[in-house]
Amino acid sequence: MAKRELPKHVYRQRNGLYFQRRGWPSRKFQHDFGSADFWKEYADILAGRAEPKRVNVRSFSALISDYRKSPRYTRLKPRTALDYDKYLEFFLSIMADANPVNMKRKDVIRLRDANADKIYFANYSLRVLRVLMEHCVDLGWCDSNPAKGVSEIKSEKQQRDPWPQELLEAYRGACAFGTRERLLMELCLGTGQRIGDVLEMRWSDIQDGGFVIRQNKTGKELWVPILPELQAALNGASRHSVFILTNERGTNRWSYRGASQAVRNVRERIGAIRYDIHSWRYNAACELVEAGCSDELVASVTGQSPAMVLHYTKKVRQKARALQAQQKRTGKFGA
Repeated sequence: MAKRELPKHVYRQRNGLYFQRRGWPSRKFQHDFGSADFWKEYADILAGRAEPKRVNVRSFSALISDYRKSPRYTRLKPRTALDYDKYLEFFLSIMADANPVNMKRKDVIRLRDANADKIYFANYSLRVLRVLMEHCVDLGWCDSNPAKGVSEIKSEKQQRDPWPQELLEAYRGACAFGTRERLLMELCLGTGQRIGDVLEMRWSDIQDGGFVIRQNKTGKELWVPILPELQAALNGASRHSVFILTNERGTNRWSYRGASQAVRNVRERIGAIRYDIHSWRYNAACELVEAGCSDELVASVTGQSPAMVLHYTKKVRQKARALQAQQKRTGKFGA
C-alpha cells in the first residue's frame, strides 16, 4: 500500500497504521484500512473524540513508563532491575520531557563523556540507554537506535584475586561465630556462590547435608555439600527467620548494601580493602583446583562455565605449572 493511498497524517509502520501529526499524540489504528470502523476511528481522531489533542506523549518520561511495563523490564532479575532503576531515574532527572525521537548518536556520546570521570556509571548508563532506545524502536517511534554501536569508555581493569590465607584468618579473628559477617564469609567461601545467591539462602535450602541452590543469574540448580567450617558457622547462627542472613531486626533477608558495608568495615580494620566479597568466589574455585579437581568438578560446586572456571583460576594454575616446570628443570640439572 503506497502512502498516497492513505489519508492525511496516516503512516504505515512495521507493526501497523498510525495517526501521526505534529503536536498530536501518536495513535495506532485498531481497525483495518478501508473498513467503516477505520474511517470512524479516523474521524474521531480528527474531531478530538479519540483522546485529547496536543499532548506530547513522545517523551523520555513516557518511554520509560512504557518500558517498565514491557517484558524487557519485567523479566529482569530483581537485582538487575534495581540497578536499571538507578539509571532510568537519572535519565528522568535530566531529560524527562525531551523527545527520544530527536536523540542522535552525538547526543549519546556527549551523555557518555559527561560522566567520563565515573567510568562505571558512564558505561552502565550507556548500556541501559541502549536497551531503552531499542524499546523506542520497537514502539515505532524511531527507525534506528542511536545508542547501538557507541563504545564504552575503556579503563584499566584491576585484576581480582582470591583472599590470601593470612587475611582470611585475620577476618575470622575479627568476626567470631555468631556474627553475620562471619556467617556471610563462610557461606560465600564454603559454597562458592555469588553474594546475591548467598543472601537469598534459607534454612529450608539445607537438605541432605548440603545447600540446594538455584542461581539467580544463570538459573542453574546445584546441590553443594556443607564444609566443616561452614557447618560450625551455621551451628552458631540464630534461627529466628526463614532467611539465614537477616537484617538487624530479623524481619527480612540482609540487603546487599548492608552486607557489603558491614564486610567493608571489617576489610578496613584488617587491611584487606583490596579484596572484596566477590573475591571469596575466587577463593572457592582456586581451592578446588589446588585440591586436584578438574574443571568439571569445580563447576559442579560454583556453577560456572568452563571459560569462567579458567578465568577464576588462571593464576593458581600458572603457579602450579611453573612449579612443576621448575621442578623438572631442577631434576635435569641435578642429573
